[in-house]
Amino acid sequence: MTAMPSLEEKKYKKTRVVSLGGRGLVKKILIGGENPCSLQTMWKSPLINADLTEVRDKILELQLMGMDIIRFAVPDMESAEKLVALSKICPVPLVADIHFDYKLALKCMEGDVAKIRINPGNIGSQERVKKVVEAARKTGTPLRIGINGGSLPKDLNEKVLKGDMTRSQALVSAAEREVEYFDREDFSQIIVSMKASSVQETISCNRLFASKYDIPLHLGVTEAGPLVSGSVKNAVALYTLLREGIGSTIRVSLSDSVENEIIAGRTILEECGYKKGGVTLVSCPRCGRVGFDVHEFVKRWQKELMKINKNITVAVMGCVVNGPGEAKHADIGITGVGDKVYIFKKGEIAAQVSLEDADNAFRRELDSL
Repeated sequence: MTAMPSLEEKKYKKTRVVSLGGRGLVKKILIGGENPCSLQTMWKSPLINADLTEVRDKILELQLMGMDIIRFAVPDMESAEKLVALSKICPVPLVADIHFDYKLALKCMEGDVAKIRINPGNIGSQERVKKVVEAARKTGTPLRIGINGGSLPKDLNEKVLKGDMTRSQALVSAAEREVEYFDREDFSQIIVSMKASSVQETISCNRLFASKYDIPLHLGVTEAGPLVSGSVKNAVALYTLLREGIGSTIRVSLSDSVENEIIAGRTILEECGYKKGGVTLVSCPRCGRVGFDVHEFVKRWQKELMKINKNITVAVMGCVVNGPGEAKHADIGITGVGDKVYIFKKGEIAAQVSLEDADNAFRRELDSL
């Protein structure tokens, strides 16, 4: 079995560094170079009727779970104005997702929005793109060029349909067209993303681009699907690329909650060795020996555990077989049988409580670590 390359054995050139944030309250994050891979997600609902204080507070909770950057759809001017207002009260870098109307990008850059994601192909004329570039240069706002497999330029899509090029090659060609424009404008603060719903196409196009350019790449599998299948697709594609040294930011795109996107993305980064620290949660799958409802306990506790700033391993086990014995490496764990629940630390029983007091007792022991 061929050994995977270590993170030090990178096949591709080191990327340039792109800076986002750093204005107003917004945290500054460096993308590319030797900087840590950033974890992104996307807000799932319209901003127009949202309470911005509640949105800000939710974003701060997501940050505690491991998120670094969050993107918002900006379909109209009212949404742009709301995002500008949110950027004034939120320290987490916000990204504006712009299509069709370049004026929305200009409006967002009037605030402290950290990055603009555009698809130059649907913004309109080159003159309009130039206005976005000029505003980005003036405000120090980086731009992400977003290319999706389902919305390729017409001529490239026709070549794919005729078999004259692969979809991966077409994705790279589409990105190159935009890169050439920004090069002519002498604007280097760009990030590129090329996403397909196919794992192999996602891997291929990013490998090809990374072999030719020093531009940071944002990775993801677009339209990946629901929680299970979407997480699997993203894990295969992102793990493969990250282990080869490709990718400066990631998003796990799921037809599911934003929290689950973060959990999946954080796990991928942890397994690649890109992200360390925080709680590691291990749990058994449950079987006929079950004496403790692992699924329900994990469901109640997973999000809260991910917010805890402690470098510990937490084990949730369904029976005494997989309890203190097999999980003796865990800093803290929980299992049970009948109406008795056992909380253990490093394989030793720390508390025996009733089922009704399990959560409270677990919290007490967790806080004592």
